[in-house]
Amino acid sequence: MTYALLRRPPVAETPASLPVQPRLIERLGRDDAVAQFARFVLVGGVSSALYALLFVALVGLGDQPANLVGAIGSSMLANEMHRRLTFHAGERVGWFTAQWEGGGLALVGLAATALALGALDAVSEDAGSVTRIAVVAAVTGAIGLVRFLALRWAFAPRSPSRA
Repeated sequence: MTYALLRRPPVAETPASLPVQPRLIERLGRDDAVAQFARFVLVGGVSSALYALLFVALVGLGDQPANLVGAIGSSMLANEMHRRLTFHAGERVGWFTAQWEGGGLALVGLAATALALGALDAVSEDAGSVTRIAVVAAVTGAIGLVRFLALRWAFAPRSPSRA
């Protein structure tokens, strides 16, 4: 899916008689909370896949280094995709600002996943990569809901009272 597909097409191009796929793309292009959350979940899936690839590739260095690299790489990708795709803030919010605001939220997630992996190690020394990824997925899923609300506010169009 390209960035252009997630932009709201002109009304003339979105009649109710269109097949399901164009209607779905039109629906995903809207800027209401439901469409933003759907895009947020899609971006989360892509960035989680990157996290998993990095984590598995680097787990030989230890859980914590693999978690750190995976979290940084996937967070940077997610922050940029959220800025451009999820919240359509590419024109309003710069790359650095998105990384700064999204990165702060990612640090909370990193701390939570580090604590969860540490707790898993304390309970089970021989937990496999799949178990470790499942623990990280559960923790980041819970944090993701809070992150969505925070980023929705951070990337929202600025009104005179928020400027």
